[in-house]
Amino acid sequence: MEGVRFAGQFPVEGLLCSPCRMAPPEFERAVAYAVYEDELREMVHLLKYERMRAVAKPLGRMLARAIEMLEVEAGRDLLVVAVPLFPSKERERGYNQAVLMADAALAELEKSRPEWRLRAAHGVIGRVKDTRSQFELTPKGRRRNLQGAFRVEDGSMLVGREVLLVDDIYTTGATARACSRVLRQAGATKVWVATASRAQPEMVASWDASSDAAVWDVG
Repeated sequence: MEGVRFAGQFPVEGLLCSPCRMAPPEFERAVAYAVYEDELREMVHLLKYERMRAVAKPLGRMLARAIEMLEVEAGRDLLVVAVPLFPSKERERGYNQAVLMADAALAELEKSRPEWRLRAAHGVIGRVKDTRSQFELTPKGRRRNLQGAFRVEDGSMLVGREVLLVDDIYTTGATARACSRVLRQAGATKVWVATASRAQPEMVASWDASSDAAVWDVG
């Protein structure tokens, strides 16, 4: 398995993050358009916290460019699943930003990659635990925070299928790992991950496999 690869402004092809080297995730590969900073960070913030739904379209175009990095492996029939929000949080926000971005990316890819067979299936996985914000936690805390957070009620759609999991930001991969594990257990053969952004480059995880802990070095 391969770790996170970065598309767009920061092409570092084949780079494996430290956690992925020590503990291979349940997904095949993760791609991100660019680093979560500057204009991209502002756009994600506007969509998530300022209810500016129109920002989902340009973010979706960025997400589409990241997804195109998976062309060799993923140019086939895929179910596209957005990372779910807890129901009360989605009601409060009025939407799931990952769903809006995913649908915008699909519309873009219908034009640029008409031969791909990508189908939205966002409702296949749900969040059943109201978790704390991941940004507040250490990598180990993130994994604990997400234990039992996701559930597939009916896996019939997933059996024998490959899934493209999408979200706004990839930080340590804890969310992607948790969702991928549940999707695989429900019958998905492979899970690919694509996000519009990734954690800032100065945040480097130093993994201690013996203690299953990580220490953040902030440059």
